[in-house]
Parts: sequence; C-alpha cells; structure tokens
Amino acid sequence: MQPKLKDIANALGVSPASVSNALRGTGRVSADLAERVRAEADRLGYRPGPAGRALRTGRSQMLGLILPDLSNPLFPRMAQAIQRHSETAGYGILIADSHGERGAQEEAIARMLQRGVDALVIIPRRGTVLQTPPVPHALIDTPSTPGNTVSADHRGGGATIVRHLAERGHSRLVLIGDSDASPVQRDRIAGMRESLGDGMTATTAWLAEDGIATCFDAIGRGATAIATTSDLVALQILGPLNEAGIEVPEQVALSGFDDLVFASVMRPALTTLVADANAIGCHAIATLTAILEGRPAPPPMRVPMTLIPRASTALRTKPRQETIPC
Repeated sequence: MQPKLKDIANALGVSPASVSNALRGTGRVSADLAERVRAEADRLGYRPGPAGRALRTGRSQMLGLILPDLSNPLFPRMAQAIQRHSETAGYGILIADSHGERGAQEEAIARMLQRGVDALVIIPRRGTVLQTPPVPHALIDTPSTPGNTVSADHRGGGATIVRHLAERGHSRLVLIGDSDASPVQRDRIAGMRESLGDGMTATTAWLAEDGIATCFDAIGRGATAIATTSDLVALQILGPLNEAGIEVPEQVALSGFDDLVFASVMRPALTTLVADANAIGCHAIATLTAILEGRPAPPPMRVPMTLIPRASTALRTKPRQETIPC
C-alpha cells in the first residue's frame, strides 16, 4: 500500500492539512514541522499522486503525442521511445493518430488541449503547416522545417546511400519517393542528388506521379540502382521488378530508409538507413521538460542516420541485359 498523507499525520501527531501545507510550502507551518514532515514522507516512501501534483503545480503532468499514421511501422517505434522518456520525466502521455488527414490532425490537437495536456509532441502530416499551439510543443519533422525540434539527418542519409551505391560501381541511379509533398522525402532526395559524384546521373521519380513507369523507363535506359525514400516505397517497387523478371541485386540494386520490421526479412534483405528513435524521443522530451520547468531549452538536434547494408545492394554477379522488359 502506498503511504498517504494521513499516515504521515498520524506518525507526527498533526493534522493531514498541516502535512499537506508542509509538503506544498503553503499555509502557516513552522520550519521545524515542515522539515519533520518531509523527513517522515521520505522515510515512508510517500509520493504524491497525479491529482496532488496537479493541485500543487497547476499542471496535469500529461503530454500529448500527435502521430501522422500509426499504420506506418515507423511511428509506433517513435511512440514507444517518446512514451518511455516522458514517463521517466514524470509525465503521462496521450496518443492520437491523425490517419494522414489534415482535419484529423487539427482535431487531435484541439482534443489534447481540451484535456489539459501541459505540452505537445507533434509529428506532422506531410505537407502540413502547423498553427502554433498555445502550449509548449516539440516538432519532429526534418531540419529544413521551420521550428523543428529534433529529427533524423535526412539529407545526410540521402548522401550516405548514394556514396554506398557509388562504392558498388553504380553511376546511373533512380531516386524515387512516394510524394514530393513530404518535406522528409524531399530532403532525402536532395541529399541524394547533392552527393552525386563526377560521371553519376540520376532520374527522380514519385509514386504519386506515375513513378513506377518513370523508374522502369530509367532502367531501360541503363540505370542500375534504385534509391528509395523509405522501406515502404522499396517494397512497392520490388513487386513490379519481380514481375518484370528484373533481379535484385544481380541486375538492379535497391535501397530504402527507416529499417522497418520487414526490411531484414525481405528477399533479398533490404539495405536501408535508420536514425536512433531513442535519441529523437529523448531530445523531444528533454526540450519540453526544460520549457515546463523554466530552464533553457536545448538547441534543435539533428540525429545521424546509420547505413545498414544488406543483400539488396550486394555487388552484381550477373551482366545486365541490354533490354529489360517493362
């Protein structure tokens, strides 16, 4: 059983109200009694409950987390890291999924504010320009987003994968994402293009704009590697490649981003890049707790992405066909 205020009061022979005032630093309580109350509370292992903390601090001790799409395996991973660090900091957390819809995102933020959260962590829906909420907030998007708090180094990740493909002899690439409405995907593509070396060329394609056809056209003109902006995009490309009889990696290399749960069990296993979700969650919560406690917030953080090379970008073992069926 957790000790209560009345247990401290009974041990010291004073009223529960006096104990409460002593712990809160209010009312007419002598310094001697306040010291004895705190000592007895420590001895008994007393910890104030959420309601007591809320009364004392005027805060709910709850944070809100707005996610763009829980069907994407990346975001449950992020949610776990954020929840773990919020609980360590003494805050509960409420989670909402905007299902990739702008209106749902705005409604989720409004509901969180109605429930009295002290602060928000927001991973915005792609292409969203957020109105500044009236509580402290941490934005997890991409370093190029105004007001971003912490994110992976998406441009750096794009540069890393292009260098990896160049080291394996690829000079003609296809860079393909889901939609250029996503700042994250645009930054990954930008990092790829910025890292193209002498003699390297790249075709950029988007699935939302007939990207599969563009990709196959580039392969037919000699491209030997496909660098995608996410493992989900890579998975969508792999099926058509298989149907066309194009072997990965023997004829075309393939890479992704985010190291989602299926990346290591795909056939071939997918080369990908990943950022430390724990570091991102830790910085987001550290920023919010600093603001809530009146301390200087740490500067925005850019978390490096780590390359995980797998079979999908192994050195080619077969000569490329002159004509590849589309």
